[in-house]
Amino acid sequence: MGFQKWPKREPLKNFFPVPNEIFILGLSPGEIAVYCYLLRTEDRQTFQCYPSYEAIGKAVGVSKNTVAKYVRSLEEKGLIRTQRTKVLSRDGKTLNGNLLFTICPIQAAVQAFYERQLRMADLEMERYQARQRMDHLHKEEGETVC
Repeated sequence: MGFQKWPKREPLKNFFPVPNEIFILGLSPGEIAVYCYLLRTEDRQTFQCYPSYEAIGKAVGVSKNTVAKYVRSLEEKGLIRTQRTKVLSRDGKTLNGNLLFTICPIQAAVQAFYERQLRMADLEMERYQARQRMDHLHKEEGETVC
């Protein structure tokens, strides 16, 4: 068996970049899949795309309702923004179109993630200190705490 020459590939043709930071944001596999599909379909100049929930679901193997759930979650985490669109039918009626997705800069989502982490740590510290005070008060009164 001889040497098989592989065809040359354009460096960015048929590929799309995915920011490394998405793996530290605590996203579910479904959220990552939907986010990657949106990155794949976005216009690189405007950072926007408008695939339907059905197209996204078919590409990543989930239902339209599940896609909607992942889209809401990605919005809450600051990775994307959505905007409703309208289309004009042939008979002149205005109908709802696909959502217009805008991919947000990843740095803002990472910053928001770290801020949420700090708020959760502060809340946990307050709970711990409250438990310590309760234990101390119960010990002073001679009661035992479970």
